[in-house]
Amino acid sequence: TGELVQGSIEEETHRVLKNIGGILEAAGSSYQNVLKASVFVKDMHNFSRINAVYAEYFQPEWAPARETVEVSNLPKFVNIEISVIAAVK
Repeated sequence: TGELVQGSIEEETHRVLKNIGGILEAAGSSYQNVLKASVFVKDMHNFSRINAVYAEYFQPEWAPARETVEVSNLPKFVNIEISVIAAVK
């Protein structure tokens, strides 16, 4: 919808990952085909909370390489942004 989800860091993380899932599905791919994820956060103190949600989408046996970077600001002043590189069959 283009509407921002404003709430807890868990709610924002779920929304970002669900959006990624929709894009992956539209491209004929899935979370299991993600090769690398870049996670940008405004507050690294939220890492464990973000990581708990992230683990619901990426299982340890096929989780992609990941980097997490704290930034001073993100577009529209969100608290988290994730970009991925995935294989498409």
